[in-house]
Amino acid sequence: MSQYPLILKLDKAGNPLKWIDHEAAINLYSKDLVITSLGEENMVFYGGVNAISQVQSKIEVGSILLTTAQVNMRKWARGAVHSLSNRSLFRRDGMVCMYCGNPFPEGQLTRDHVVPTSRGGSDSWTNVVTACVRCNNHKSDYLLEEINMKLKAVPFAPNYAEWMVLANRRILGDQMQFLKARCPRDSRLWS
Repeated sequence: MSQYPLILKLDKAGNPLKWIDHEAAINLYSKDLVITSLGEENMVFYGGVNAISQVQSKIEVGSILLTTAQVNMRKWARGAVHSLSNRSLFRRDGMVCMYCGNPFPEGQLTRDHVVPTSRGGSDSWTNVVTACVRCNNHKSDYLLEEINMKLKAVPFAPNYAEWMVLANRRILGDQMQFLKARCPRDSRLWS
């Protein structure tokens, strides 16, 4: 893992595209693909020393970069599917078991299918929840109503801004503020 935080790359309309490392950001600057920096945080990187002037090169990279990248509205379409991983699922659910309601460290959490895949359930955001090992084993291959279990919260598919928050563990304050403004007001990420 890099000692530097990831940088939020935006398309030319200001929509978040993806997280990039500092090397990719420097590459964007060198190719003149950065329109401006919108972030409040800046990182300074030093290069080599000019043999003639003896001046060391440096570049200042912002934490949020507005780039010349084309707009991709498919990422922002309602119901767009974003990659599901255990890490992002556990973060969506706040590291809390959606059956017993207790918080757990990541190593003690599992992905549970509300409607088991053996019964036709899908491996999708709206059919999976975070569960502790004990609750997942108890639920097994049953439907909730068959064993009188209830969910603490309904599973939901995050929009692209929410997914961006879930995808990065080390978000800077200005990046979080930027993404939060693009999430639904009732997003569970903020509760």
